[in-house]
Amino acid sequence: MATTMKKRTVVICGGGLTAGLIARQLTAKNVDVLVLERGYDHTRAAEAKLPNQRDELRWATHAGLAQDWAVQTYTLRHGRNETALPVRRMEAFLPGEGMGGAANHWNGQTWRWAEYDPTLRTRLEGRYGRKAIPADMPIQDWGVTYGEMESYHDLFERLFGIAGKAGNLRGQIQAGGNPFEGPRQNEYPQPPLETTEAGVIFTRAAENLGYKPFPMAAANSPNAYTNPDGMKLGQCQYCGHCERFICEASAKGSPEVLLFPMLLKRPSFELRLRCHVLEVEYDRQAKRVRGVRYVDLMTGEEYEQPADIVVLASFTMSNTKYLLMSGIGQPYDPTNGSGVVGKNFCHQMMSGVNVFFKDRWINPFLASGASQTCVDEFNEDNFDHTGLGFFGGGYIYSNVTNGRPIASRLVPPGTPAWGSSWKQANADWYAHSFAITAHGSWYPHRENYLDLDPTYTDAYGQPLVRMTMDIRDNERRMSEYCTQRAEEIAKGTGATIVASGTPRRGPYDSRVYQTTHVTGGTIMGADPGTSVVSPHSQHWDAQNLFVVGASVYPFNAGYNPTGPLGALALRLGDDMVRYIDRPQIL
Repeated sequence: MATTMKKRTVVICGGGLTAGLIARQLTAKNVDVLVLERGYDHTRAAEAKLPNQRDELRWATHAGLAQDWAVQTYTLRHGRNETALPVRRMEAFLPGEGMGGAANHWNGQTWRWAEYDPTLRTRLEGRYGRKAIPADMPIQDWGVTYGEMESYHDLFERLFGIAGKAGNLRGQIQAGGNPFEGPRQNEYPQPPLETTEAGVIFTRAAENLGYKPFPMAAANSPNAYTNPDGMKLGQCQYCGHCERFICEASAKGSPEVLLFPMLLKRPSFELRLRCHVLEVEYDRQAKRVRGVRYVDLMTGEEYEQPADIVVLASFTMSNTKYLLMSGIGQPYDPTNGSGVVGKNFCHQMMSGVNVFFKDRWINPFLASGASQTCVDEFNEDNFDHTGLGFFGGGYIYSNVTNGRPIASRLVPPGTPAWGSSWKQANADWYAHSFAITAHGSWYPHRENYLDLDPTYTDAYGQPLVRMTMDIRDNERRMSEYCTQRAEEIAKGTGATIVASGTPRRGPYDSRVYQTTHVTGGTIMGADPGTSVVSPHSQHWDAQNLFVVGASVYPFNAGYNPTGPLGALALRLGDDMVRYIDRPQIL
């Protein structure tokens, strides 16, 4: 029998980036907020002395900040004619666990998506014609525009001390920035990170091909920085321990540094750790939620937590599972295209080319998670797709984030996989090589979706989320094209050895990392018949339920998803303040 807790105004499921940003907006107005997070507070590890935080085996190889797959995993099949099996150790993407979520172990790579992305369906139909979009690609507009989100992008960048160079300042293209970015009203809060040796080499090769390289926007702080809330970032040490790690220098913009220490001092905020949400309690007749049911992982006791408003702010898979388990909204059915919950599940496509320089010192260990140099000419719809047989694309960049010894060693093609020759190749090329990578989009396919597995359950007795997922023709062709462009840049670097490009061809492999940027399942839109939530992240079937995170993206761009995610969360926080004053359909 579950114990009923005192009713709260707002309960947020998940204690990551979006939860922190929403809570920031609400508690600034003294709104009562409770956040339920199933993980621990990992910041003790960041405060410990070296070498604890630079433990590659613990944090990178064993993914110490990620979800525990022995407790809760997913099942995978490549098509409806297959039987899904549990993924015993997920590597393709890494959901975070603990206060701060996946934004604790992110690299800091921060993008605003293209100005046309929120209206991408309209863009593609207008440029190529309605018939050019495949019938099995249910891509759709978001129902919100870039202009409506721009001020929230700006606020997010100031809160997280983003470093970069504007490419489109108030409609004027700026030298040295990304000429394809949407117009911004202000320059980045901090100047770009230092350019690495790989970036210098990449820049020269890209410029010789007529491209316009620029520094990636970064949440790795190049200087000591104080944000508008008075929260402080340290200066980046370029230590190569960003992805999969908490920053020991507190130099990476992350919730455990910039949001939760501030929120925990506000009297209207409470964070309960080690609380695993089981379901949202839903009144189908009233079309309202009553609260959530969760288990305290420290005691094993179950609780009912009543609330005026519930916000799902968890990872893509969890947001979707909450709705499916709670019976809120119609599950997606690929046989006839009906339903919306679980629809448009997408990942991203990374591919690249390794280059080796006998007489150039790359020193890959002198890097941060976003100290990279990029070109954006082949991302999304920044180029003409007529006759190419695919939509989408990716940015191409000098991919040096670290030189950690276990996993970050490149050797030339033909090197033996073990033995003295392999050891010698590592010694010869460790400081003389890097990858030129294409970071590609993934557009929805009718047969890529999430639902509940009919056979397998997690440690709590609930069905696992089932991924029906494969790399379809559109993404194969896109990856081939972008990899060829990366190969052209690689050949222009003057490298001693240029390896062959490696586009993604499938089948989808859960053992190969492809970013933690999985999207969809609770997609947003202006039409309740084709979306789960409205353009204001309000659930169509429950007025007092809101969903935020990458799960609301109707497709996945070539860009990292954190920028729009931050903007949407801040916007939702303001929307909820208005909703609390006057409950209504926003």
